[in-house]
Amino acid sequence: MTTASICVYCSSSETIDRRYVELAAAVGSRLATEGYALVSGGGRVSMMGAVARAARAGGAHTAGIIPQHLVPYEVADTDADELVVVDTMRERKRVMDERSDAFIALPGGIGTLEELFEVWTAGSLSMHAKPVLVLDDDGFYDPLWAFLDSLQARGFVRAAALAQLHRVSGVDEAFTLLAQLL
Repeated sequence: MTTASICVYCSSSETIDRRYVELAAAVGSRLATEGYALVSGGGRVSMMGAVARAARAGGAHTAGIIPQHLVPYEVADTDADELVVVDTMRERKRVMDERSDAFIALPGGIGTLEELFEVWTAGSLSMHAKPVLVLDDDGFYDPLWAFLDSLQARGFVRAAALAQLHRVSGVDEAFTLLAQLL
């Protein structure tokens, strides 16, 4: 049996509330407990580093995918079981997508949102059938959900597409849903 790989999108910012770093660590620990491998953006700081360290500490295989030009900025996760250095951000996302069986977006900034929207769009266009989850334990994404609901109400987003984006409110709920969908 092959271990499923879960891609986690999250912040690499060092200026965020510590609770988000703790959330990322909880997700990493749970990945390991459930027997999943981690695919991440390849940084060792903030949430990105916390999810990878916690996953590794629990025995999960970790693969970090990082563009060469970000290595000095994100401080590459040189402790990753695999650190794949690619040429571009587009290549980074392609490799992350190819190596992942499901995706979880944690709180993050424009990079996290961009990754989330791209993988969700691809799924809505039947380019893949991989689960896409948004772990929103404190209402971080409430404004986004309100906007997406308004887009659906105005006819810009199909109900079926919106239904493919799974909103979960905690780590337990995320992993219960993953077990059902994988």
